[in-house]
Amino acid sequence: MSSAAVAKLPKDFIWGFATASFQVEGSTNVDGRGKSIWDDFSKQPGKTLDGRDGDVATDSYRLWKEDIALLAQYGVKSYRFSISWSRIIPLGGRNDPLNAKGIQFYSNFIDALLEHEIVPFVTLYHWDLPQALYDRYGGWLNKDEIVQDYVRYARVCFEAFGDRVRHWITMNEPWCISILGYGRGVFAPGRSSDRVRSPEGNSSTEPWIVGHNVILSHAYAVKLYREEYKPTQKGQIGVTLNGDWTIPYDNSPQSMHAFDPILYCQGWFADPIYLGHYPDYMKQMLRDRLPEFTPEELIVVKGSSDFYGMNTYTTNLCKAGGHDEPDGTQLGKQAHCSWLQDYPQGFRDLLNYLWKRYKLPIYVTENGFAPVKEALQDHDRVNYFKGTTMALKAPFSKTALIVRAYFPWSRYSLLASLDNFEWADGYTTRFGVTYVDYETQMRYPKDSANFLVKWFGDNIESGEKLTNGPPALPQKVAKYSGGRLSLVGRRIVQGLKLDSWLFGSD
Repeated sequence: MSSAAVAKLPKDFIWGFATASFQVEGSTNVDGRGKSIWDDFSKQPGKTLDGRDGDVATDSYRLWKEDIALLAQYGVKSYRFSISWSRIIPLGGRNDPLNAKGIQFYSNFIDALLEHEIVPFVTLYHWDLPQALYDRYGGWLNKDEIVQDYVRYARVCFEAFGDRVRHWITMNEPWCISILGYGRGVFAPGRSSDRVRSPEGNSSTEPWIVGHNVILSHAYAVKLYREEYKPTQKGQIGVTLNGDWTIPYDNSPQSMHAFDPILYCQGWFADPIYLGHYPDYMKQMLRDRLPEFTPEELIVVKGSSDFYGMNTYTTNLCKAGGHDEPDGTQLGKQAHCSWLQDYPQGFRDLLNYLWKRYKLPIYVTENGFAPVKEALQDHDRVNYFKGTTMALKAPFSKTALIVRAYFPWSRYSLLASLDNFEWADGYTTRFGVTYVDYETQMRYPKDSANFLVKWFGDNIESGEKLTNGPPALPQKVAKYSGGRLSLVGRRIVQGLKLDSWLFGSD
């Protein structure tokens, strides 16, 4: 590869949008679905920023045909979505009955994606543990039970969908499962040592136990897939980790000493999975609070991902002390959420670092921006994507293009392409490139959708699907291969100019 950026991405480069089942599906009590830990948690006062829950979300369980038609009109190569464990096994356990209607829903969904030449990229777990497993034995806190139950759930999915799915993600962001769910208590199940926030939990021990059990569940599911399904299904399987690049706040010795380019949210999980051991700094910091792998477990854990799945949004400034925390606005444009700023150089530096450290192809499975003021003319989000997409073409290696896939979060302010339920933020933070009016469930493409469609159309070698991009005014999505779309009431209406009230903040 030359020293200049590559002319175009290879024709097999995967791009699309990403989302999670609880954020978009709604229909939480329909067709036999069991409760997840987010169902009741999101209804508790103060648990979501706007006090709203996921019972309806973007109504994608009902509107899935319309949503796939919209993806097809965007011309995406792939769609990353997650399966709801409790929609497949309502009570979650290895001896509990399956839900045929839930399995059929995802089977139909996958078939429809393939009919539109959209590659399904399936996440098995995106934070929505069946409530019954949490009630039965504490969920992720119980290694002996959760590993077996998760592997059985994975087996059901491999058997039901693996003949058509070639890309599997076992876990989405184990750090969030562990720290936000069992340390800070801001995500379900909301456990924390802070008794104002939670009546139970131990933030000094539980996150490390949960993280350990998540790693083992991931690894044994991968072992199952590789031994029993991959020989015939020919797919890839791995994990997706969250983490952002870090740089020193200034050149002072204190900041330089505090600086570590890959903090524990990445190394905590990446080092065992790719290198076969926990980071030394975690062993020194946690001592006997950090669980140990048995020799037999470590054989299963090491190398248990075919790729590096990377969810990243921003760059963090690192400053010694812990009290006068830098807010990051020195880096670039501030987003609606305080932790996110636009800094494309950090995105590129992180890609480069991960490639050098772990030496596996990188799939960027989430990346996005939520502007302070949301509008169809989302200039700040467009600028954000201009920076990150150009980094995809930068020369990281003389022998290989290390990034194989890119999934903006999210399709909507609804799916990753749509605006959707953003966990503890409720519906106040919008990442999507398609505006969703939550009252009517109507979908409207933003300028960022047009930018991404055009950019990937211009920057992938020939052989990819061609698209005309989001529809021109005032066209509507009118057909779906399974039948006519009803556009009456709560349905997609694309490309329509909206009144000025819609361009304010959410």
